[in-house]
Amino acid sequence: MKNTLVLENINISLVSIRSHLLRTILTILIISFGIMALVGILTATDSIKYYLTQNFSMMGSNTLTIRNRSMNIHMGGGDRKEKRYEPITYNQALEFKDRFDFPAYTSVFTRATGIATLKYEANKTNPNVGVIGADENYLVTSGDEVEFGRNFTPNEIYYGFSSAILGASLVTDLFKNKEDPLGKIISIGPGKFKIIGVLKSKGSSMGFSGDRTCFIPVTNVRTNFPRPNMSFNINVMAKRPELVDAATGEATAILRNIRKVPVGMEDTFEITKSDNIAKMLIENIKYVTMAATIIGFITLLGAAIGLMNIMLVSVTERTREIGIRKAIGATKRVIRNQFLVESIVIGQLGGLLGIVLGILVGNIISLLIGSAFIVPWLWIATGVVLCFIVALVSGIIPARKAANLDPIESLRYE
Repeated sequence: MKNTLVLENINISLVSIRSHLLRTILTILIISFGIMALVGILTATDSIKYYLTQNFSMMGSNTLTIRNRSMNIHMGGGDRKEKRYEPITYNQALEFKDRFDFPAYTSVFTRATGIATLKYEANKTNPNVGVIGADENYLVTSGDEVEFGRNFTPNEIYYGFSSAILGASLVTDLFKNKEDPLGKIISIGPGKFKIIGVLKSKGSSMGFSGDRTCFIPVTNVRTNFPRPNMSFNINVMAKRPELVDAATGEATAILRNIRKVPVGMEDTFEITKSDNIAKMLIENIKYVTMAATIIGFITLLGAAIGLMNIMLVSVTERTREIGIRKAIGATKRVIRNQFLVESIVIGQLGGLLGIVLGILVGNIISLLIGSAFIVPWLWIATGVVLCFIVALVSGIIPARKAANLDPIESLRYE
């Protein structure tokens, strides 16, 4: 009996919605925009979090990077400045690598330039290629993989051979006729280099491409890309995740000794775990999430007012109908439930449209940054619950007004 009554109320609601279609559509759109803003932006932030976690975890949570400056990742205002210390010299980095007797891979590298132009015969790249001087362990510690060809050998690093490993996009730019790049001689800055390997493609996202990076021996950088006070970075990748803390402590002690840091003074270098970078960025995204939530709730507040207005108008327009229903036996409860169900139906239609639009908007952003397709089940459930609450709050006053109408006065209403 109860199920029949609910279905009847839903049918009456749909008839009423069709009879006031334009007004109902406008109300549904207001609700849907609120839910779309909420679900869309929160889906997008989930996609960004997934992207950051996946990309930084490629290096592994057991990878440490040692550099002569602190990380400087923040959003919004603030007067925070990155700490800079004396450069880590090549000899210091090499001594660290020799002395770091730990179950880990250790790599020395430095950034040569970010604006190099690569040339092969008549073809050349745009002047936006990053050149990194690396050693034989760098690809292991950075999460890069050679698709074909090979990695550097210790001899190539020691003697500073003119060898190069290219990102996938660079091969496409330089070898337009799809020639085999291995063994070809290309120009990188002032020097000539022989291609010995090509990396697996990482794709591009957020306007940046990991495939537009070129690697040459770190010793060669000192010759072809010299600059004053060049600082070298060190990657340490513990062979097991549980050894990370021990590796951090060991690395700190050795490098403090090498750089002759007095006891009691702070470190003159920064050690950063690879997954800490993702955590720092994700931490800053919370402000976007908060802003999206506020925008969504403000829009939903407007939707609640609009829905209450349409229901009050509906009660006024259907006063005679309410009188007839009461005259043939409808109780206050039946009338109240009828208008509540109508309000909830409108709210859920708006919520459904908003959720679909929100998922589409969020995943378009996800597609643009190169992340995965996200179905935000939590935000979908939140959207449904919010729409139910908005509809209930908006419908309760009109429903009570309708239920309390005097049947005789209602029948006489024109």
